[in-house]
Amino acid sequence: MKEGKGKSLDVPQEELHFKNRMKFAWEQVVETAKKVAPYVLIGVGIGAFIHNWIPEDFIVKVLGDNNPFGVILATIAGVPMYADIFGTIPIAEALLGVVLSFMMGVTTLSLPSMIILRKAVKPKLLGIFIAICTVGIIIVGYFFNALQNVIV
Repeated sequence: MKEGKGKSLDVPQEELHFKNRMKFAWEQVVETAKKVAPYVLIGVGIGAFIHNWIPEDFIVKVLGDNNPFGVILATIAGVPMYADIFGTIPIAEALLGVVLSFMMGVTTLSLPSMIILRKAVKPKLLGIFIAICTVGIIIVGYFFNALQNVIV
């Protein structure tokens, strides 16, 4: 491409000083927070309701070793909740593959996280992410259930 054939126009750029940049950044933060806050509150509220109303003993009983669908149920049960990995360790003493599925479902596919991701990711990509993570979590759960007697 040869230079000099097109005309150029020098447009003066507005110079943003630190104070103006901080004001602009704050306005962007407030705008984003207003858009996301209702979804975060709804997701955390649903997770808190489930977390406080489903007793730990019930989860261990339903997802126990005798349930062949324990891994799938644990993955699904973890979706609407929000917890970090350390909050799920007490359940891990009784079940290995099932608990790994539950822990990964809670932290990877939680409803609050999906609500937030929905604001940043297109629905098709979010669906692919959920599908791949769900299948991977289920495979890992069954794999560790099969190895539980060898490992533990």
